[in-house]
Amino acid sequence: MSRRKRELALLGAGIQLAWDAVRGHKMRSFLTVLGVIIGTGTIIGVGSILTGFDSAVTGVISSFGTDSIIVTRFPAGVHIGPRDPEMDKRKYLTIEDARAIEERCPSVKGVGPYLYPSGQWDFIHRVHYKGNDVYEPQIGGTVASYVASGMAEMKYGRFFSDFEDQHRMPVVVIGEDVEKNLFATEDPVGKIIIVDGHEYQVLGVMKRPANAFPGQQDNRVIIPYWTMRKTNPQAKEHLLTVKLMPGADMAKAMDEVRGVLRQQRRVKYSDPDDFGLSTAESLIESFRSVMAVTALVMVVLSSVGLLVGGIGVMNIMLVSVTERTREIGIRKAVGARRLDIVIQFLTEAVVLTFTGGLLGMLLGWMISVAARLAFPTLPTSVPMWAALLGIGVSVGVGVFFGLWPATKAARLDPVEALRYE
Repeated sequence: MSRRKRELALLGAGIQLAWDAVRGHKMRSFLTVLGVIIGTGTIIGVGSILTGFDSAVTGVISSFGTDSIIVTRFPAGVHIGPRDPEMDKRKYLTIEDARAIEERCPSVKGVGPYLYPSGQWDFIHRVHYKGNDVYEPQIGGTVASYVASGMAEMKYGRFFSDFEDQHRMPVVVIGEDVEKNLFATEDPVGKIIIVDGHEYQVLGVMKRPANAFPGQQDNRVIIPYWTMRKTNPQAKEHLLTVKLMPGADMAKAMDEVRGVLRQQRRVKYSDPDDFGLSTAESLIESFRSVMAVTALVMVVLSSVGLLVGGIGVMNIMLVSVTERTREIGIRKAVGARRLDIVIQFLTEAVVLTFTGGLLGMLLGWMISVAARLAFPTLPTSVPMWAALLGIGVSVGVGVFFGLWPATKAARLDPVEALRYE
């Protein structure tokens, strides 16, 4: 028999011995690798959830379209809440800014303003109908072209017209969850609802966005732009969605919009922009940079379970060396080398953690399925990198934490080992 075949035969025999040892002490082996199971399962489960969340969020951002520029008062990534006090001094975007962009930018087809209500973060907004209420709805004022631009799709009824907007008529369209919570089985079209103390007639119900965030409620309440300016004159915060001409160059359009806004807002040549310009691609890049850090943190935290499991494996392997001291002495007496003993115990540790890794994969898959059932809009799937990482790390844990017990077994004196009772 060649040396290579002999080594393969020894490895096969070592795996068989290791598997027999695992089966002979099922409960002890399970408790030993429980940390490995939890750690591997968490890595795979978290990886699947993060992958699904990434897909869902990028889908929502992509719904703005590759031919759109989003103009905001603050740069992308600066959230409402604690921020640089200097930013709060920035002028609000206005409807005049939207008109200037539309009129003076050759690459721009149209601009859709979206007006947020005043006191958006200072008090609780409410929509009321008879005895039913919806708190913290997503109220906004926009123009009739909002639905034509693909930002909303009607389930039934209709969107408001430009005539109703210009004449400041008290009409509104609502999202699916607002309809469900206010009207149940009643037809909402034509009914009068109260939004923050003002009466509006419901014209229609919008379909839930296909690319909604996981678990997101469709609590949209869309009012004609000029109606909102009439009923909520303190409202100032705008978001502008700039649609480009077909085939227009994005970089050129961004420069045009930036130039017009800097002129409109009297920004000095040496001063930075006092507004934010974003595209779907840039928002996705910003989101994924945050997700990468989140994924790294989650993997590191999940590795704590693997560390605990590895310590358990080392402990049980040391116990196994003590229990099988006489066996080791016999093997050495009949010609086993130190390397053979190391391979035997190392193989047992790896088989133990590899089995834990497979059970962890099953746990991770169950977490993925549970998340998908809990949040149907979250397209979870077990990514290949998470599965390979989980199995690779579990095997690595077996090698790392099994090396010392295996080396200790190999260094035993055969004479002393044979005398061990």
